Amino acid sequence: MATKDKNIISALYDDDDVLLRGIKDVRDKGFDVTEVYSPFPIHGLDPVMGLERTRISMAAFLYGCLGLATAISLTYGMMVVDWSMNIGGKPSFSWGENMPAFVPIMFELTVFFAAHLMVWTYFVRNGLYPGRKAQNPDPRTTDDKFLMEVDLGHGDKDQLMSLLKDTGAIEINENSK
Repeated sequence: MATKDKNIISALYDDDDVLLRGIKDVRDKGFDVTEVYSPFPIHGLDPVMGLERTRISMAAFLYGCLGLATAISLTYGMMVVDWSMNIGGKPSFSWGENMPAFVPIMFELTVFFAAHLMVWTYFVRNGLYPGRKAQNPDPRTTDDKFLMEVDLGHGDKDQLMSLLKDTGAIEINENSK
């Protein structure tokens, strides 16, 4: 199966507000902005790029539910089934009657599972793993510059180049991926 090379035009900016306006103008002309590299998060970038809202909060909720279920089964198994103890006259045969004592454990495991599994979800979702080669096309974007990559597709290269220059790009490069 042959892979088709994409013709990517990279535009370097030195201001995030100029970059946001540039992305809006480029998308309004029908070009596809495939990636933006930035030294810090840019507020409002996702809607301007047309990205859908992330579903990561649903994953956090499910991970929290998994932590809560683990805490409930752990406390039930330890304190009722396996090693029931009479502590302070509390009945040891029912998890429901002892549940208020288990609230801190349930809370901590809910937060623990949600936080730790979210980190791993972030790593997997973004392809971050040890030994992976860096994919940043311009090291200046880790310091003070912003890079927008536009897929030329079947559009006019000269029109895109002049559009990027008009939007305030300080440097424009062409490369294939």
